[in-house]
Amino acid sequence: MLAEIITIGDEILIGQTVDTNSAWLGENLNEYGVEVIQITTINDSKESIVEALKAAEKRADIILMTGGLGPTKDDITKNVLADYFAVTLVENHGALENIKNIFHRKGREVLQINVDQALVPSNCQVIQNNKGTAPGMYFEENGKIYVSMPGVPYEMKAMMEDVVFKKLNSKGDNYTIVHDTITVVGIPESHLSLAVEHIEDSLPAYIKLAYLPHLNLVRLRLSAKSNTHSAEKLRTQIKYYFDQIKEIIGNVWFDGNRTLPELVGKLLQRSSQTIGTCESCTGGFVAHQITSVAGSSAYFKGGLLTYAYETKVAVADINQDILNKVGAVSEEVCAAMALNAKAKLEVDFCLSTTGIAGPGGGTDSKPVGLVYIGLALPDGSVEVKRCEFNGTRNQVIERTAYMALEIVRQHLSC
Repeated sequence: MLAEIITIGDEILIGQTVDTNSAWLGENLNEYGVEVIQITTINDSKESIVEALKAAEKRADIILMTGGLGPTKDDITKNVLADYFAVTLVENHGALENIKNIFHRKGREVLQINVDQALVPSNCQVIQNNKGTAPGMYFEENGKIYVSMPGVPYEMKAMMEDVVFKKLNSKGDNYTIVHDTITVVGIPESHLSLAVEHIEDSLPAYIKLAYLPHLNLVRLRLSAKSNTHSAEKLRTQIKYYFDQIKEIIGNVWFDGNRTLPELVGKLLQRSSQTIGTCESCTGGFVAHQITSVAGSSAYFKGGLLTYAYETKVAVADINQDILNKVGAVSEEVCAAMALNAKAKLEVDFCLSTTGIAGPGGGTDSKPVGLVYIGLALPDGSVEVKRCEFNGTRNQVIERTAYMALEIVRQHLSC
């Protein structure tokens, strides 16, 4: 089955709200043999909604709508749907009781605009909202399925998981869809594409390769869709092609179903080893990435933030003469930061970063984007990698953090 997602809301169009609903829907619909062929974002107007519905009907079997179901006057989706299907609005007892219960629990008065949220088109099947007040609506008209849900992500997700996916599963067209993903670090998308071009050209028509770049990471996703092959057969084929890709790119990939901080944490726990950080240009972002993983206290002991020269001397015990001679952005200082912090924190590994994130501060010999990443190792040695990153200040910081974690991952994976 083919689906189109229609997101409704001026707040999305002006960038005030980021549309995470479509990404979640697209990812999860595949599990039910549903392929999303288009995502459309429109404003809160009757004309836009009607036009979007008419266009979606021509290319999709399922039209999923999010947004425009609140209690205020600009929430017009259900009124437009009632007109579109030439039906009236009727009060749904279950939806009304849900609204009253929510307001009574909070000790608030139920206003008429809240009661009106229980009005729904007479031809819909109501999807009760277990997370909020606005009910969802499910329609089957003219051989198409229409689903209208609130734009609040956790309300929409609950409706999909509790009701909609089950309905779609019973109407599947017997396609089997299988995905797998790896994440590649440090190889630009264009170079990666050229390296695996012959493998991509050899893929059967029912297997597609997608490139999903983010800073210095590129996620490679192989998707197989077939109504003649079993899921096991498709997984075997995907593994076959990924094995070829891995052989070409070497040890710069990891399981795409995990984030890099998650994987590094898993590897540290497996080896019963600990890590710390000593950061300058990244301002604590490496430590933030590591501690974004639940349970990271099992392997992350702490970090030093040594942004200024005097802090490097006072906190990281960097020799002032070395700073005066070679500067903070140097291999020597980066190595000393990692080694000294490793001793202070009493960890097995210690990452250090020093560089010029920009947009100012660069010179001919030390341009913006120049970063040194150090890793003090359990045997007392230290390795330093010199990198030159492009992009904005935040992008340089993020690229540095990902590369630092990748360096740790490669050591732990050996």
